[in-house]
Amino acid sequence: MDKKTNIGVIGVGHLGQHHTKHYSKIDGANLVGVFDLNQDRCKSVATKYDIKPYETLGELLKKTEALSVVTPTKDHKKVAEECINKGKHVFIEKPITKTVAEAEDLIALAKEKGTIIQVGHIERLNPALLPLEKFDINPKYIEVQRLAPYMSRGTDVPVVLDLMIHDIDLVLALVKSPIKEISANGISIMTDSVDIANARIQFKNGAVANITSSRVAKDRVRKMKVFQQDLYITVDFLRSLTEVYRVMDADKTDPSAIMSAPLVSKERHRQIFYEKPTIKKQDALKMELENFIEAAQGKVKPIVDGTAGKNALDLALQIHNKILEDIQ
Repeated sequence: MDKKTNIGVIGVGHLGQHHTKHYSKIDGANLVGVFDLNQDRCKSVATKYDIKPYETLGELLKKTEALSVVTPTKDHKKVAEECINKGKHVFIEKPITKTVAEAEDLIALAKEKGTIIQVGHIERLNPALLPLEKFDINPKYIEVQRLAPYMSRGTDVPVVLDLMIHDIDLVLALVKSPIKEISANGISIMTDSVDIANARIQFKNGAVANITSSRVAKDRVRKMKVFQQDLYITVDFLRSLTEVYRVMDADKTDPSAIMSAPLVSKERHRQIFYEKPTIKKQDALKMELENFIEAAQGKVKPIVDGTAGKNALDLALQIHNKILEDIQ
C-alpha cells in the first residue's frame, strides 16, 4: 500500500472548505489539519472533519508534507513562501499571486528547495473539456464567454483576475504560440474595480482568441467555441455538453459520428460529421487535488504548474492594464 501524503489546508473559507472535504476522502491523502486566521471558523471546520485546528501556520507546517493555500490572493506569496521554505509542496488557488514578480520568486524558490507548485486553474479538468484530448487541436479562432451573477465573494480582485483568468489559462494551453497583440476594454458596474471585460488576443501563429467575462450577468454562462481547419468544437462547461463538427473527405468515415451531411467545396466532395461525446460526470476539484497529491508523491507532473500559473497571471494583468488605460 502506497504511503499517504500528510496534507493541510491554509484558509478554510468557502473554497478552502471544499479542499478540506475532498482531502478527507482522497485515498492518497492523510488530512492532518487546517489553519485559518479566523480561529472560530478553523475550529468549526476541524470539528466537522475530525481533524486538528492549528493556531499557527508554523505548527501545521511541522506536521505536513504538502498544503493547499486557499487564502486571499494578496497573501498567496507570503503564505506559499513560508511553506516552500520549509520544503513543502503547495497547491495555490488561482491567481498564483498578485504580481508576476511574486510568482517568479515563488517558482525560483520552489526550484531551489525541490518542491512543486500547482495552481488551481480548475477548468483544465472540466469534464466537458476532456474529450478534446483525442483531437489534434491547432486553433485558428477561439471564442469564450464566462458570465456570472454578482456575488460579493471574489470581488477583492477585478473580473479579469477573478473569472477571465480561467479562460486565459485554457487559451494559452490550446494555442501554443507567443502573443503578438492584445486589445481590451471593460467597465465597472457594481464595484470599484472592473466588472465586465472583453479581450482580443492575437498570436504570432495567426490564431485569435476573443474572451468576454462578466460578474454582473443575470444568468450563468460558461461556453467556449474552437475553430480550426476542418474542425469546429463547442463546449458548454455548465451543461457538460461538448459538440464536435468535423469535415472529412467523402470516402472517409467517422465511427464516433452520430450523423453526417454532404459538403461540396470547390468541386471537392466532402462530408460534415457531427459527434456528441459522452461526458463522464466527475468532480473537477477532486481530480485536481488528486493530481496534486500524486505530483507531491513524484508520480506525475502537476496539470497546471507554477510557470503556467504565472503565464496566465501575466496575460491577465496585461489585459487588465489595457482596460485601465482605456478607462483613464
